[in-house]
Amino acid sequence: MKESFNTFVIADPNKCIGCKACEVACSSVHNEENNIGYTVGTMTTPVIPRLYLVKNEKFCAPIQCRHCEDAPCANACPNKAIKQEGDIIYIDENCIGCKTCLMACPIGAIELLPHYKNEEKVIQLGLEEEKLIAYKCDLCKGKETKACIEACPQNALRLVDIKEDKKNKNIKAALGLMNL
Repeated sequence: MKESFNTFVIADPNKCIGCKACEVACSSVHNEENNIGYTVGTMTTPVIPRLYLVKNEKFCAPIQCRHCEDAPCANACPNKAIKQEGDIIYIDENCIGCKTCLMACPIGAIELLPHYKNEEKVIQLGLEEEKLIAYKCDLCKGKETKACIEACPQNALRLVDIKEDKKNKNIKAALGLMNL
């Protein structure tokens, strides 16, 4: 058994203003093979983030992978394209776009979108159609910082460490009882 739980990024809907800076930052970090930089005007492919802003009249907040301990997406993937490395669950290049992970994800954090390479849509062999693959948060695998957290102008996003979060809730509950 692992000694720690997987971490994940969560948004505070009371702080999120729906600016989509997190989506653009995410897309920039994950599109190095498409020569996308970090400045305005460098994107020649569509914004393909790995978190998805949900908005309605009462709230807005990005939704992204919770890196489940017993990841239903990984368990459901028939091609074994969803893997775990440390506390990160990611989708590798073996994704065939079968949509099984979309149906298995309990929070809807996976999206099927076109695959781009060298700024061109990848076409499926024999079908003459764009190749669709699954995208989900990989906590900026291999990077020191989380692009979405860094880009948020409202500090609405934070990295959650479940053990630390639980400890803080226990302390808050104990302090609440002392004030009775």
